[in-house]
Amino acid sequence: MPHPERLGKYPITAVLGEGAMGVVYKAFDPHIKRPVAIKTIRRQLIEDSELGQSAVARFRNEAQAAGRLLHPGIVAVYEYGEDQEQAYIAMEYVEGHSLAKYLARKVRFPEADILSIMSQLLQALDHAHEQGVWHRDIKPANLIITRQGRVKIADFGIARVDAVGLTQVNSVVGTPGYMSPEQYTGQPVDHRVDIWAAGVVLYQLLTGQLPFNGSAQSLMYKIVHEEPVWPSEHAGLAWARRYDAILAQALSKRPDGRYASALAFREALLSQTSEPVQPVVSEETVIMDLGRHEGRSAGTPSQGGSGAGAVTTAPPSGWDADTLSRLEASLARFVGPVAKVLVRRAARDCADIDTLAARLAGHLQTDQERAAFLQQTGSRPKAPGPASTGSGMTATLVMDTTRLDAAVVDQAQRILAAHIGPIAKIIARQAAAQAATRSAFFELVCARIDNEDERARVLAELRAIP
Repeated sequence: MPHPERLGKYPITAVLGEGAMGVVYKAFDPHIKRPVAIKTIRRQLIEDSELGQSAVARFRNEAQAAGRLLHPGIVAVYEYGEDQEQAYIAMEYVEGHSLAKYLARKVRFPEADILSIMSQLLQALDHAHEQGVWHRDIKPANLIITRQGRVKIADFGIARVDAVGLTQVNSVVGTPGYMSPEQYTGQPVDHRVDIWAAGVVLYQLLTGQLPFNGSAQSLMYKIVHEEPVWPSEHAGLAWARRYDAILAQALSKRPDGRYASALAFREALLSQTSEPVQPVVSEETVIMDLGRHEGRSAGTPSQGGSGAGAVTTAPPSGWDADTLSRLEASLARFVGPVAKVLVRRAARDCADIDTLAARLAGHLQTDQERAAFLQQTGSRPKAPGPASTGSGMTATLVMDTTRLDAAVVDQAQRILAAHIGPIAKIIARQAAAQAATRSAFFELVCARIDNEDERARVLAELRAIP
């Protein structure tokens, strides 16, 4: 069927994904001036079967449950609606990579990031549990790591009914491997099923694998009757011994043997470190090149195990990955690891290699460095001035190569805080540690702003700093 031009008050701007029973759209809220994601269930499919009728009832009821939750670690539900064609839920549009995508790429997280991810997850779960809502399907595919390093729980309280491996209506609720013993055996459940699932996520972060594996039947038996191989027993993970006892409690077969609350679980984790746990995941992890970033939301139909989902270090449209990698390697000799961010951001606005190289050269401090970089890339030096870009915009190739100082960082932090809140302090500090010049610093901090229009406004404010 053709896609609608609008749903309720929301003009449709893109299709994010399609499943057997519905579509997820990107749309725009004309009143608050923000992008939203809209998950739908098609009436023509749901009204002809008991399965479909159950699905839409659950869709509605659980949207109401998720709508009660207001927490920065939970994808927000804004509105439930129905029209002649479909029922829909308007929710927060979140750009990012699912934790599942990191794990699929065999990313081994540093301990600081493991603690940050778990701390954020458990804080969000504690809020939900206080409101009498439990997720029942916590897993890496439902956890988004945004470009700011925040962790958000997606599909909170919303049954997934249209993809393989996800919750099915009229079946045991949950995903095999993450379900607690009582979910498998059909016993009454409460918030402690989420404690179990969070324990499975912690186990994966530490070891890179699930605590229990096998066929559906053997998996059920192992989860109900057997103990996992604890992290410290894995090769090279002797350092993780301090987490064995924590996991043993989180993965207790009996619910009353687990942590009584997500907050208690979090406190147990935090007791294992003398360092402050970071409120966001490290920039080194966030900017990893995992491929195309997903502009997703709670309820987006998954593809290949990805979760709902921000900024990308994937090649911008029209650019070859090898070409950009060579530019990154050349630029990194002068500016270090920040080269990846600078190249990928600049490539969005440049149509050819000479223009891109000239723009990147503007981040270097001396004429000698700029000449050396351009020689390495085989590019022709360009005269200062505006250049045509692939986006139809003009890009000023003369960059501010003034060295960065503390006063500029402080002013930038205040400007950034007005747009993204207290996390601005962390972002500014991280960017300042990587950037030698004002222009590189400004590019870095603006790379953490999702909305393109807002990013342009902030960049203009930063460049106006005396």
